[in-house]
Amino acid sequence: MFFSSLKSKFISVTLVAAVTLGCALPVRATHPNLVITQSDVELMREAVGTEGRFAQAYQTLKNTVDQQIALPITVPVPKDGGGGYTHERHKKNYQLMFNAGMVYQLSQDDKYADFVKDMLLVYADLYPTLPLHPERRVNSQNPGKFFWQSLNEAVWLVYTIQAYDLVINALSEEEQNVIETQLLKPVATFLSSGQPSTFNKVHNHGTWATAGVGMAGYVLDEPEWVEIALYDLEKSGKGGFIRQLDELFSPQGYYNEGPYYQRYALFPFVTFAKAIENNEPERGIFEHRDGVLLKAIDTTIQLSYNGLFFPINDAIKTKGIDTIELVHGVTIAYGLTKDTGFLDIAEQQNQIILSGDGLRVANALDAGKATPYTFDSVAFGDGKDGDEGALVVMRSQVAGDQAVLFKPAAQGLGHGHFDKLTWQFYDNGSEIISDYGAARFLNVEAKYGGRYLPENNTYAKQTVSHNTVVVDETSHFDARVSVGNANAPTLNFFESSGHGVVSSGEISTAYEGVTLERTLALVNLPEMERTITLDLFEVTSDDEHQYDLPLHYQGHLIDSNFQLSANTDQLPALGEDNGYQHLWLRATGTPESGLARVTWLSDNGRFYSQTSLVDGDESFLFTQIGANDPNFNLRNENGFVRRVSGKKTHRFVSLLEPHGEYNPSKEYTLEATSSLESLSVTDQGSVTVVHVTLASNEYLVAINHASEVSEQTQISFQNKTYLLNGHLGVFQLNNH
Repeated sequence: MFFSSLKSKFISVTLVAAVTLGCALPVRATHPNLVITQSDVELMREAVGTEGRFAQAYQTLKNTVDQQIALPITVPVPKDGGGGYTHERHKKNYQLMFNAGMVYQLSQDDKYADFVKDMLLVYADLYPTLPLHPERRVNSQNPGKFFWQSLNEAVWLVYTIQAYDLVINALSEEEQNVIETQLLKPVATFLSSGQPSTFNKVHNHGTWATAGVGMAGYVLDEPEWVEIALYDLEKSGKGGFIRQLDELFSPQGYYNEGPYYQRYALFPFVTFAKAIENNEPERGIFEHRDGVLLKAIDTTIQLSYNGLFFPINDAIKTKGIDTIELVHGVTIAYGLTKDTGFLDIAEQQNQIILSGDGLRVANALDAGKATPYTFDSVAFGDGKDGDEGALVVMRSQVAGDQAVLFKPAAQGLGHGHFDKLTWQFYDNGSEIISDYGAARFLNVEAKYGGRYLPENNTYAKQTVSHNTVVVDETSHFDARVSVGNANAPTLNFFESSGHGVVSSGEISTAYEGVTLERTLALVNLPEMERTITLDLFEVTSDDEHQYDLPLHYQGHLIDSNFQLSANTDQLPALGEDNGYQHLWLRATGTPESGLARVTWLSDNGRFYSQTSLVDGDESFLFTQIGANDPNFNLRNENGFVRRVSGKKTHRFVSLLEPHGEYNPSKEYTLEATSSLESLSVTDQGSVTVVHVTLASNEYLVAINHASEVSEQTQISFQNKTYLLNGHLGVFQLNNH
């Protein structure tokens, strides 16, 4: 096979030597030889001449490329940060070269290859003259030359090496020599031996770098490049693509940095893996770790709601399953598995990739082979061994499409937020209980160069910006990433049944001497055609503390069943640091012992009531984001904080109830008030029994907290006995 001597001990050529010595061009392999092979091209050429999705995609791309290559080639001297003109121009250039190369392969029209060649020659003239990018961060270990960070440079190489692979056979030996020795090899050198800390890093930056250099190795017949890409610069296995596969994904295919970066890192993972599979199938790259890459593609889809990814950690909330990285992932996954559920996602993505696998997807869609993709309730184990907590997804279809995201998950490296045991709730197509995501205007240069805003650290990452307990107004792990990465929660249990979904997690290292334990249950009430979400949050310490439990919601406050004292003339900030300085204190209230209810109306036309069981010693602090934000960088979203002070232990109990409908178009309102009449909680050994009385039905919800449940557990209520199977039981009392 190709590179049969890859592992030979006699290979000693390095990237630097290859450039310095100006090696003669080696004997070429058959091209293209990365994601697309010559046999793929032959089938694709036939397909573009027939009716169907593939031909339509080709014609659309060709029309776009024709418009773009009619314009002068523009390769500006880099000067702008993310989102600036030169930054965006170089991004458009690598995408255009790749697209033009593809059109060349399918049309066999030399003008497209000539365009790619001409642009590459311009780059080859420019690159040797470039210093490090002028907008690079001070003291950064990974600056680029075309871009302000080398991550973008690696993305440039991943696309550009594929473009070169597509047109290389149309170039003269002299043109190949210039492009390779003045451009492609120096870029590969810069990204590897030129930046060893990034290249060897187990992180998405390292993934892009190793993918670019490894793919260049296949195209340029540099087997050593493939080896260092797979196993790090010293080929020790301590870094490189294989180590990234082993450490960044859990056995279930969950990526440590969260769904947003799972989506981003997916492209270099699946693209380089496809190139490895096409050149060296004996490596069995898609079988590695029990097929972890294919699991990762499926997990990326699962970590979405209504087409958008769950926005944990440093996430831009508008990214969804139609992102190009996942389009490539789904395309490759279908090509390997023929799982028709992937076709359902491909149809929703409405984008056909021009590749051999893309042709297979298009033909299958044309033949009507798509079957519904199933979104499941799953606890995705975190960490390389799956034992660093989990990201839990709970779903229900009883009252429409609902989901709870629960996060007893690991830190997520530098992109992680300090929000252990937080949660989010989705209903009727909308985010209801919300997470802020990242404080960033991606590629909007006017907002801090498109980079993460300072408020990403001062607010978005701080614990108070999430829906979890804050102790003494300080963030989890004192907002130190290294400590967070070393301490993950424990997933106590997860269970999905006809009653609903329940999960529990805990952590005792977020604060010294304090244990946090949260149990969430998405409970089905089919008799009432609705669900409720129960939230039990236990805080335990030997010392007295202030405990805050924020809830950030999307919508307009309708009412509360307790008196509020509002700040109407002047707004103070809630605190001075750790994110509190960014919250305006809009109002306060101290409900009497019993039920404290807050109701709001979401943009999806439904009402939501969060009802809390209180003892008369909890304050409710109503907040709005935006304090100490002179540049208007933060979104002005609403929330409230439940606060108790001078407590060693405390249990926060609440129930979220979706209800009613508001239709301004037809001018009617239904069930604008909660139907919850009473709520009580008792413990019977390891079982927590929640008595819920609604307007027309009465229920017991029983949650067994035992780590393992092997037999029926007996509970009693009002002189009657109930048998609980598993961790969650729901008993309708008026018709049990």
